[in-house]
Amino acid sequence: MQIIKKIFVFPRIIYFLIPIIIISLVFTSFPSNGIEISSIKFIGEATLPKGLIFQKTEVGGLSGITYNARNNLYYAISDDRGQKAPVRLYTLKIDLSKGLLEKDGVIPVSVTRLLNENGQIFGPGETDTEGIALTNKGIVLISSEGDAKLINPFIKEFSLSSGREIFTLPIPNKFLPDKTNQKGIRNNLAFESLTITPDNNHLFTATENALIQDGVAAKPNIGTPCRILQYNLLNNQPEKEFLYQTEPVTPFLNLIGKFASGLPDLLALDNQGHFLSLERSFTGLGFAISLFQVSLEGADDIHNIDSLLAVDSKNIKPVKKKLLLDLRKLDVLLDNIEGLTFGPKLQDGQQSLILISDNNFNSLQRTQILAFKIKIETPLIRLLRRLFPNINL
Repeated sequence: MQIIKKIFVFPRIIYFLIPIIIISLVFTSFPSNGIEISSIKFIGEATLPKGLIFQKTEVGGLSGITYNARNNLYYAISDDRGQKAPVRLYTLKIDLSKGLLEKDGVIPVSVTRLLNENGQIFGPGETDTEGIALTNKGIVLISSEGDAKLINPFIKEFSLSSGREIFTLPIPNKFLPDKTNQKGIRNNLAFESLTITPDNNHLFTATENALIQDGVAAKPNIGTPCRILQYNLLNNQPEKEFLYQTEPVTPFLNLIGKFASGLPDLLALDNQGHFLSLERSFTGLGFAISLFQVSLEGADDIHNIDSLLAVDSKNIKPVKKKLLLDLRKLDVLLDNIEGLTFGPKLQDGQQSLILISDNNFNSLQRTQILAFKIKIETPLIRLLRRLFPNINL
């Protein structure tokens, strides 16, 4: 009788495993089921000294950051327009070995001067470099907002070893300003964001605010319609665009009357159109910074629409957004946060996330680095949690 019982134990195990295997196969075959961030926890802050001089350059204006997992280093782009020093990026070391970021846990390692296609430094005012993303080929793509009155925005590839320009991606005509000031990017509100999907097949950028022909720039209590621009990196061509609506922000004690709000960065979570987005506002009394999870699923491709004002934009489905964190809830004095990137996996297996601020080379501001750890769940893990709530996954 004991032998018979043992014989029937094995099939029961199979009956338990079969549904899990089927669920796994089904969910991995549907790319639209994206990952989700189930938790986010603040793990520290660091600041660089004000007026820090490193290798004969003033460290500042760090408006974009990307991570190199191979050497555990970060590359941060400065938005200095070649006026304080040649256009450049910095290599940084950020120490998360203890599972947190200590106040002195960030140090610059090197400076890379960016050179044009002729191997010359860019002239003052020729660029406004804002976004940066690292490819699996060891090169970086960098976006420049340009100048709406003088210089077109660009997205270029640069060699990390030499800093020299390799290739320029084409920019769709609707983004380029004209002399009549009737279309194109708004000044200082163009391509701040830049991110590459994990498979390195697609690059995404976005306007910080609406194109002139798409709607109004952000105002107090009024959001702005931004465009996310998708490139196919297999042929280096733009292929899709999506509507991203920023949140309206209410100023608090805005005695000086200044207000700015927009979309300064994106970070690809997977290859299926899921991102983290960073929205940043200056409200008159400090900064409002928010992190969202974004999905392109179901959003309309608007690359054939040259002007949102010329169509009924109410019928356009924008990208989906979900608020992850309002950083004003942290016990931290926020600065002008503009860049974000993943860092290494932490000792507990969770993913680190780094945010960095642009101090505008202003003595009243700081180069601030914030660290978080986030828990990322796949559709399969989420389903298993619902089916087996007592299982520790």
